[in-house]
Amino acid sequence: MKRIGSVVSVSVLLGVLAGSALAADGVIQKEEVGQNYCHMKFQAIRPSTLSADKPELKTSLGDIIDFYGPCDETPTSKGQIATQRREAQLRFAREYLNSD
Repeated sequence: MKRIGSVVSVSVLLGVLAGSALAADGVIQKEEVGQNYCHMKFQAIRPSTLSADKPELKTSLGDIIDFYGPCDETPTSKGQIATQRREAQLRFAREYLNSD
């Protein structure tokens, strides 16, 4: 019975930590470096939703964007969508078009 209590406690703790790591807006870390200049880390956009009207962020912590720039940038702003689309196109060209 003591083990079950420990397992439940650890599970709840991990759930709380994971929930705080994945903030509602997708921003994992935000540090103001200068006047309206920030260093942020946030979730990448799911590739299948890059062309959608409302792109969705990935739910796994695998792809993290390390961003330096204006503090008003968001994970789904027009600049991020354009950048990640461009990255996806370059990755496609590198993987499929240049293969022999």
